[in-house]
Amino acid sequence: MNILAIGDVVGSIGCRFLREQLPRLKKEKQVDLVIVNGENSADGNGITPTSAEFLLSSGADVITTGNHSFRRRESYELYDNCETLLRPANFPVSVPGRGVCVVDLGRIQVAVINLMGTSYMESLDCPFTRADQILSDPSLPPIKLVDFHAEATGEKGALGYYLDGRVSALFGTHTHVQTADEQLLPQGTAFLSDLGMTGPIHSVLGVKPELVIQKLRTHMPVRFDLADGPCKMEGAIFCIDEKNGNAISVERVQIKS
Repeated sequence: MNILAIGDVVGSIGCRFLREQLPRLKKEKQVDLVIVNGENSADGNGITPTSAEFLLSSGADVITTGNHSFRRRESYELYDNCETLLRPANFPVSVPGRGVCVVDLGRIQVAVINLMGTSYMESLDCPFTRADQILSDPSLPPIKLVDFHAEATGEKGALGYYLDGRVSALFGTHTHVQTADEQLLPQGTAFLSDLGMTGPIHSVLGVKPELVIQKLRTHMPVRFDLADGPCKMEGAIFCIDEKNGNAISVERVQIKS
């Protein structure tokens, strides 16, 4: 089966571009399941019920998030009510939502796991330990995918090898820059350090460049407004063996307007 994972969708401009491009890509690549990182899908960071519904109605089957999961209070109830909206599983158990879901496609089930890194990020539970706890559940299906929302490529690579053979694929999000290290690890797990970003091309991580430059030069508070203009949608397609859950191939995707 073919599973498409799409990198951080930035704001309403990124949401609209995803809606324009996703149906054709799903048809061309015979995609069975779509995972979208939506933690920046609302204008001004975070995710709202409106932006989540937009992504789901555009063709996303599962929405993952990250360090901006709880930036918008209006999303808290949605995390509890929508089983396919995930927040990192290594957040404290007291926060809203869940970090794992199982999607039933009829002929087969797919587990999606959302984790967050701790290097240069918030001090959450160890993602390695939390992954062990999740994967100890014998009821999980053979096909398991992990969105690892992390800053450090070394931490992403380490978790990839740590879970090699235990998950079908591990892909990174958060940096908004697509990496070129897609590979099949020795025990059958597909890996990519970062899926990239869905949003304006001429930007710094989706933000108007001049605003980021101003912030870095002055160290003064700056309102980060989203850039506009031509867009891109980045991600990867993972081909997975339905019988044993091992990855067969990984292909990076980049579509530009």
